Amino acid sequence: MSEILLMKGNEALAEASIRAGCEGYFAYPITPQSEVGEYLSYHMPKHGRVFLQAESELAAINMLFGAAGAGFKVMTSSSSPGISLMQEGISYIAGAQLPCVVVNVSRGGPGLGTIQPGQGDYFQTVKGGGHGDYRLITLAPSTVQEIADMVPLAFDLSWKYRTPAMILMDGALGQMMEKVEFHPYTEPERDISWSTRGKPDEKPESNFITSLWIQPEEMEKVNLKLQATYREIEANEVRYDAWNVDDADIVLVAFGLSARIASKVMDVMRDNGKKVGLVKPLTLWPYPSQILNDLADKAKGFFVMELNAGQMVEDVKLAVNGKREVGFYGRMGGMIYSPDEVVEQVEAFAAKLGV
Repeated sequence: MSEILLMKGNEALAEASIRAGCEGYFAYPITPQSEVGEYLSYHMPKHGRVFLQAESELAAINMLFGAAGAGFKVMTSSSSPGISLMQEGISYIAGAQLPCVVVNVSRGGPGLGTIQPGQGDYFQTVKGGGHGDYRLITLAPSTVQEIADMVPLAFDLSWKYRTPAMILMDGALGQMMEKVEFHPYTEPERDISWSTRGKPDEKPESNFITSLWIQPEEMEKVNLKLQATYREIEANEVRYDAWNVDDADIVLVAFGLSARIASKVMDVMRDNGKKVGLVKPLTLWPYPSQILNDLADKAKGFFVMELNAGQMVEDVKLAVNGKREVGFYGRMGGMIYSPDEVVEQVEAFAAKLGV
């Protein structure tokens, strides 16, 4: 049976990882996600699993690399500056084709910034913050319930495609307390034959796991394999929610905390007689470009809401491909817009379009 609890987003994330079978967690504390490690430090040992507070984010991501290479189900979490420190290791993990989950409970930046929530890590996450041609499966929850649901999904997708997956949420969701329902989880069968502990007895030679290929011909083969995997993910794993888009003149596009506010903006404008819809990407990569391109054939414009200077808006413009104008409103540095101020911006945009 499902179980309903009242939990912070960070706590729900931690509990969901335990229920999804996470065998090891390696991280270094940083606000606003420190409750994840605090919760797991208490509960992981009770399940006979590994909790290890590393001496730094650099150490944590490399511990994750080693444990993933041994075929264990592992996770780390951090916040924006800490994730920046992990970028080299994330690239190595992607290059070595290893499954793991990385969580970014993001905060305002750049630099050390503020502990208040922000969405300025979009570029870093979906465009590849580290070096080389790699991608991260990226899930973006907007409620505590979605956090709990996306943790097992992140593990499953990561293992299905043997590639790291990231959950990108912001500090407000991590600190927000809501009702959450934990559904029974059945783990898909895991193949660890590729791992350092995966060879059967009749084949005693070790598996070789690396992201280093000196010969360019070999390095290109690895890259081509990765790109084929990414095309498969793009074909099969796009996820989004959409409301009131069939008759919408203006389609709002927002993820995470911004999507919660966008939902209120949509309702207010509908009450005021404006035909406004909302598309909420659940996967930031692969991005739901096709639904936006299709909607561009009938909507009169798109309006993007982000807690940054304008990052996802570039992907919306690419998806719309010049068919319709794309408006934008953002706040930065940990500031969160109110529904009323966004309504004013969308109304001005609608007037510009003559809607």
